This record gives sequence, structure tokens and C-alpha cells, in this order.
Amino acid sequence: MKDIVRGWRHIPQRYNLIGSKCLHCGEVFFPIRVICPKCRRKGKLKDMKFSGKGKIHSYSIINTPTDEFKVIAPYAVAIIELEEGAKITSQIVDCNNDDIEIGHEVEMVFRKIKEEGDDGVITYGYKFKLK
Repeated sequence: MKDIVRGWRHIPQRYNLIGSKCLHCGEVFFPIRVICPKCRRKGKLKDMKFSGKGKIHSYSIINTPTDEFKVIAPYAVAIIELEEGAKITSQIVDCNNDDIEIGHEVEMVFRKIKEEGDDGVITYGYKFKLK
């Protein structure tokens, strides 16, 4: 039950790429923050919706995943630098892993993240695909 509650709490971030912008230093972050990690100020942050477009900053191919993700291995996980400047980690989908390169432009898509428990609760969220 705890995971379901946490899942609902993160819906704005998962489905809309909502992060934070510090009104003091101008930095942008994902996920939402209550204190700016750069200037350490509280109360000067506002929610910011990201475009979902960016480029691959770095990536890795996962060949030996945890049991939960063995059915999709091998798969690519990348650090994506969004157009607005924030960096996020995400799986790269809908392509051959050999086609992925640093600097490739990507865009956000919604996909199944995992299926949990006997009730088959499915968690969806953002992933990225090559443009």
C-alpha cells in the first residue's frame, strides 16, 4: 500500500515532468525540490513544467539488471539534459541500443515502468526515445 500512495504523490512529476526553478539563482531541477541544491535557499522555488525534449548527456547499456527488469534486458539508461537545463535519468526506448549516441536529440514518451503484486498494479511514467 505504501508504494501505491507514493506513486500517486509523484503523478505530477511522472506524467508532466514538473520540476522546480529557483527564483534566486535561476537554476532548474527535476524532480520538485523544496530547497535549492545550488544556493541552499528555501521558499524561493516555483514549479516548472519541462518540454520533454532534450539530448543524451551520457548513457549505459544494462545487460545484467535486477530480477524485476530481466525481461527487458539489455536496455539503455541515459542522463538526459532537458532543453531547459535540468538533467534527469531515464530509459531510452523504441530503438536499437547500437543506435544510441551521446548528443542525440530525444523526446519524452509514456511507457509502462513496472507491474506489481498479485493485483497487477501497473505503474506508468516517462521514458525517452530518439528523435
